[in-house]
Amino acid sequence: MTGQPMNGRALARELNIALKQTVAGLAHTPGLAVVLVGEDPASQVYVRRKGVVAERLGIHHQQINLEADVSMDTLLGTIDRLNDDPSVDGILVQLPLPKHLDANVVTDRIRADKDADGLHPLNVGQLGQGRPGLIPCTPHGVMLLLERTGVALEGLHAVVLGRSNIVGRPMAMLLEQANCTVTVCHSRTKGVEDIVRSADVVVVAIGRPESVRGDWIKPGAVVVDVGINRLPDGRLVGDVAFDEAMEHAGWVTPVPGGVGPMTIAMLMRNTVQASQIRHG
Repeated sequence: MTGQPMNGRALARELNIALKQTVAGLAHTPGLAVVLVGEDPASQVYVRRKGVVAERLGIHHQQINLEADVSMDTLLGTIDRLNDDPSVDGILVQLPLPKHLDANVVTDRIRADKDADGLHPLNVGQLGQGRPGLIPCTPHGVMLLLERTGVALEGLHAVVLGRSNIVGRPMAMLLEQANCTVTVCHSRTKGVEDIVRSADVVVVAIGRPESVRGDWIKPGAVVVDVGINRLPDGRLVGDVAFDEAMEHAGWVTPVPGGVGPMTIAMLMRNTVQASQIRHG
C-alpha cells in the first residue's frame, strides 16, 4: 500500500483565502499581538511566518520582543497592557518560554476572550464540555486535515501519542467529540507499538525524530505527525518515519508542509473570531 500525503499548505491557503474575504467585510480590523521572549531560532521563524500571514489577510499584527532574561513581572505587565488595548483582539505568547518563566501563569494572564492560542483554562474547559469557543490551534488544524481526507471518524480507534496541554490533551477531546474511541499514550505507557498498531487514526506529538516506524502503522490508517525536529545534517523531520509510514498508511502528513501551516491558519481564524465576538 502507498499512502497519500495530506497537503496542509494547500488546505491552509484555501482557508486563508476565505478568511481574507471575511476580514475585508468587517467594520473593525482584527488585531493580533505576538510576544516573543528570547532569541530561539525556531520561535523566531514561527513568529515571522505568523506576521507574514496576518498581514496578507489584512489582520493588524504587532510583535513584542523581550529579552530572554525578562522578569515574570515585566512579561505579565506586557500581557496586561495588551489585555487593555482595544486594538488587540488576539494575544499569543510564543512557547516554549525560558525555564525561569512559568508558562501556566503566563497563559492564565491572557484574557480568555483574547486567547488566540485557545489555551486559557476557560477556553479549554469550554472545549472539554463541547461548547463553542476558541479552540487550541494545532488540534483544530489537525481535525480539519482529517476532515479533508474524507475518512469518517465515527467509531474509529484514535491513538494520540503525547499528553501536552498544547496538543495531546485537547486533541483527545476533539477526537472524542468526533465519536472516536480515544487512547492517549505517553512516556510511561507500556506496549506503545502494539497500541499504535491497533489504531485507525494516529496523532503523534512527542518531539522525538522519526520515533514512530512504518511497521507500527495499521494498513490504511491515517497518520498525523505534529512533530518537527531538525537533524544534525540540517534536515527537518517529524516524529514519524515518513517514508516508512507511507508504505502502510492510507494518509500521512509530511513534515514540513503538513500540520504547521494549519496551526498558523487556525491562529488567524481564532483572532478573527475573537474580534467578531468582541465587536458584536
